Order: sequence, then C-alpha cells, then structure tokens
Amino acid sequence: MSKSRGTFIMAETYLRHLRPEYLRYYFAAKLGSGIDDIDLSLDDFRMRVNSDLVNKVVNIASRCAGFISKKFEGQLDSQLADPALYQQAVELSETIAKAYEAREYSRAMREIMHLADKANQYIDTAEPWVLAKQEGKEAEVLACCTQGINLFRVIISYLAPVLPSVAEEAAAFLNIDGFNWDAIEQPLLNHRINKFKPLMQRVDPDMIDKIIEDSKQDLLEAKAITNKPAMQTELEKEPLADTIEFADFAKLDLRVVRIAKAEAVEGADKLLRLTLDLGGEERNVFAGIKSAYKPEELQGKLTVMVANLAPRKMKFGVSEGMVLAAGPGGKDIWILEPQAGAQPGMRIR
Repeated sequence: MSKSRGTFIMAETYLRHLRPEYLRYYFAAKLGSGIDDIDLSLDDFRMRVNSDLVNKVVNIASRCAGFISKKFEGQLDSQLADPALYQQAVELSETIAKAYEAREYSRAMREIMHLADKANQYIDTAEPWVLAKQEGKEAEVLACCTQGINLFRVIISYLAPVLPSVAEEAAAFLNIDGFNWDAIEQPLLNHRINKFKPLMQRVDPDMIDKIIEDSKQDLLEAKAITNKPAMQTELEKEPLADTIEFADFAKLDLRVVRIAKAEAVEGADKLLRLTLDLGGEERNVFAGIKSAYKPEELQGKLTVMVANLAPRKMKFGVSEGMVLAAGPGGKDIWILEPQAGAQPGMRIR
C-alpha cells in the first residue's frame, strides 16, 4: 500500500494471480533485523523472482532431471561427481541457520543464491546436454546430473522455511518425505527420483498489470461500500504549473549522471552530498533526500540532473546543480532513474 501514490493491493487480489511463495521470497530478500520500511517495486519483484527462483534454483533441477528420467529410469548414481563441492554446500548450513535465527533473512537469501550460482556454474561446465550426444559418456552424464540434483536438494532445504509449498512439491519430485535440516549431511545416492514437473513459473508483466487493474476495481468497490470520498490524485494535490513556451524549456540542460559517491553531510538533517559523474566531469550536488535514501543505496545509480543551474553557495559547500526527484517529501521521495542503456553525459531531449 502507498497512500502517496494511491495504490492499494489486497492480499486476496494478489492471490488470484500469483502464489504466495513469490512474495514470501521477495520480502525475505529485503528483510533484515532492523525496523525499516520496504519499498515494494513490482518491477523489481518480478525480475528478482524470475532471476533467483526460476532462472537459478528451479533451473538446476530442470536441467538435470530430464536426463535422469529418460536415460537412467530416474535412478541417481552411487556417488557424487564432486564431493568437495557438495561438502561446501552442506557447510553453509550453519551460516544460513544463524542468519535465520538473527532475522537477517536477506543475508540468508544472498548466501543461498550464491550457492545456486555455483550449482549452475558446475552444470554449465559439465555440459550434460553435450555429453548425452556422445557415445560412451553415459556415466559422466549420470554423475554430473546426480551432483546437480543433490545440490538442488540442499538449496531447497535452505529455502524451505520461506517456500513451504515449493519445498513440498520438490520433496515429491525427489521422492523424499520432506526436508530436514540435518538430512543433507547424507546425499541422495542410488535413489530413484520422480518425473520432474515445473515447480515455479516466470512472472510475466501481464500478470502484474492484471493485479494492478484488479486492485483499482477492488479499491473502487471498497470506496463505494464505505461511501468515503475518493482518494485525492496527485494532480489534485498539486495542480499543473502555468504553461510555458518551448524556448523556456529549452534553456534547461538535463543530463544523465551516475552517482559516483553519496555521503551524509555533517550537521545537516536532510542533505546528502552527491558526487555526480557526467561522463568525463564530476559535479558536487547537495540533495535533500537523506530521509528517503541511505548513501550506500545511491552509489552507482543513474539519475537525472539540471546541469546548467547556476552554482549555489551553501553552508556546507557549493552545490553545482540539482538532481530530479518526485514525491511529497520525507520518506516518500524517489529520484528519477533512466532506463538501461542511458549513459552519463547524455542529454534529456
């Protein structure tokens, strides 16, 4: 929910389109032990779910299971191809358990996804799809796919507290009773698995659009029931300024910049000092966005600045421009971020 943006998505509306596991994982990937607001960006939500859960985790099983089922009747090998890699995965259990217990869920998710990257890199190197086309390579195909399935089992064991339903479906595929944290000490060897069925589907932009559209309808219905006045739009809160001529607008030189450095300003409650890379030239700008952003969140981001604004001498130094942001202020303020492909120094036209 965002009162300032006028968006309101009910859990019931969300569940008509997507399973709860997606949102559970997204929240886990954002949550730490502190008390902080979470900025739920639906685009970030979609990309993180697709990238982490579908392309990394589920992909491990889907890349290996077909070979096991078709060529070896679902029977795993009697040994691991890389016991050392498996042991590294098992040894992460203490680190991940401590992160869960300390409510550092985002740290736990990072560790798990790092492991998923290693598992996918192993499969990329082994290339079972190439080996399967070569005569006499059956044993190597079985060995590397057994390794992949076992790494998948460890990863799902670590994710089970966050993805209980997915873990249940994965247990059925692996033909095991469930996921016990300590059970991963022993890999699945000489074990028969079941035919693989897709565990998670990619989140398409259309799904997000449907949730938003349904939410608008839900909000209208809720307003009609309660007979409360409609939420004020942004234009109603702040009407458009007086019309200007194109020549007035053309005087502004708006440029894409990269935030090379962001730091708090000693003695200032609202200001951050930004070092902006214009693509060959750096500018020092003071921005009143301290309540909305931590300095480390800004470094490396692209944004937009007014590059030909006259320098302004302030108590803390000279500000050589202005970054563009939207919102009423306080925590509800967002710097403008250009799309991928924009480069520092490019002019906004």
